[in-house]
Amino acid sequence: MTALTTPGIGPGIGLERRTGTVIVSQLGARMHYAVPRILATHSRLAHFYTDICATKGWPALVNRLPKRLLPTAVRRLVGRVPAGVPAGLTTVFPFFGVRSAVRRLAVEDVAAETSHAIWAGRRFSQLVARDGFHGAAGLYAFAGDALEQMRAAKQLGMWTAVEQMIAPRDTVEALVNQEIHDHPDWAGAAPANPFVAGFAERERAEWQLADMIVCPSQFVRDHVAAQGGPVERCVVVPYGVDTSFRIERGEREPGPLRVLTVGEVGLRKGSPYVVEAARQLGADAVVRMVGGTRIPVSVQASIGAAVQLAGIVPRADMAEQLQWADVFLLPSICEGSATAVYEALSAGLPVITTANTGSVVRHGHEGYIVPIRDPGAIVRCIRHLIANPDIREDMAQSAKVRAADFTVARYGERLMAALSTLDQHEGRP
Repeated sequence: MTALTTPGIGPGIGLERRTGTVIVSQLGARMHYAVPRILATHSRLAHFYTDICATKGWPALVNRLPKRLLPTAVRRLVGRVPAGVPAGLTTVFPFFGVRSAVRRLAVEDVAAETSHAIWAGRRFSQLVARDGFHGAAGLYAFAGDALEQMRAAKQLGMWTAVEQMIAPRDTVEALVNQEIHDHPDWAGAAPANPFVAGFAERERAEWQLADMIVCPSQFVRDHVAAQGGPVERCVVVPYGVDTSFRIERGEREPGPLRVLTVGEVGLRKGSPYVVEAARQLGADAVVRMVGGTRIPVSVQASIGAAVQLAGIVPRADMAEQLQWADVFLLPSICEGSATAVYEALSAGLPVITTANTGSVVRHGHEGYIVPIRDPGAIVRCIRHLIANPDIREDMAQSAKVRAADFTVARYGERLMAALSTLDQHEGRP
C-alpha cells in the first residue's frame, strides 16, 4: 500500500529523537483536524497521518475540477482540507482510503459496520507503523485505530496517547440495544453482532498501552473505568468549537417556542424521546429535527406529524437553523461530547440535554440536564421555559458566556497542557 509522503522526509525510523514532537494519526477529518492543527500551531507536530485529504495525492488533483462535475461522495472526500497542517508534514494513504470508502458503501447493518471498523482501524494502524515515526517523542491516535502503531511506538520508547472519542464499545452496545428492544419499529430486532467483542478487545488493549487516555467528557471517563480501564491514566479534555455561530438575537417574535435538535435521527441520539416530547407539547412548541435518518419510511411518516424533519443541512446553512431556534434539545443515549451542543451554546441557546451527551452544560445555568429516556422531563423543562421567558433569556446569556470558555483555542490550551505531562515518559521503552 503506497503512502504519499513528502520527498526527503522518509519513514523516520531511527532518526534522532525530537524532544516534545508528536505524531498524530487519524482516519477522516475528526474535529476538522483540530489535534494536528493545534500541535502544528505550537511547533510540536512531527508528522500527520490520515487516509485521504484534499492537499495530497489524487484528491488534490480532483479538487481542481469544477465541483458540479463531481459525485457527492467524491466532493466530501476532496473537501477534507486540514487547514493549518503543513502539507510537508502530512502522509496520506489514498488507495487504502478509496478501498475503505468502497467497502463502507457495502455496509448494510451494524454487524457489517463493526466488522469494517475493525478492518479499517487495523489496516490504517499497520500502515502508519510501517511508515515510521519521524523521530517523534510521542504518538497521538484514536481509539479503535491505534493498536498496531501504539505497539510499534512503545518499542521505540515513545509515549502514547489514545483519544476515546465516545464511550467504550461495550457501553455503546448495551445502551443502543436497549433502545432497539424498546423501539422495534425504529430499528427492527436487535441484530446479532459477533464483532463487538473484537472491537472492545482492541480498545482495552490500547488502554493498557496508553500513557494517557484522553476523554472528551466525564461520561466517557466514567465508562472507561466501568469497563475496567486504567482510570488513573484518563484525563478529561472537553472539546471546543469556532465562534462562527455567535448570533445576535433581537426581540423574539410571538408564537410557539421553537425547539431545535441536530444530529442523525435515530436511537443513539434519543430521537424517539424528542418525538414523544413534541407530541405531548402539541401546539405549545414547534420541534425541528435537522440531520439524516436511517429509520424506516413508515416511521418517518408517523413522526412527521409531530416534528419538522428538515433532513441534512449543509454546515454553511446551520447558522440559519440556530437563529431560528429558541431552545436546543439533544437527549442522547450515548456520545463522547456532542459538538452540536457547543455550537448551540455559542449561538446563545439554552440547552436541554442528558449526562450521556457528555456536554459542558450545567444544570440550571445554561439549560437543564434530564435523565435519558424521559420525555416527560423534557416537556417539563420546555414548559418551564415557556412560562418563564426571563429564565430562558438568562440561560441564553449564560450559554454565550459558557461557550467563550470552550472555543478551539481553549481546547488547544487544555490539550497541550495535558500532553505536556507526558514529556517525562520520553525514552522509556
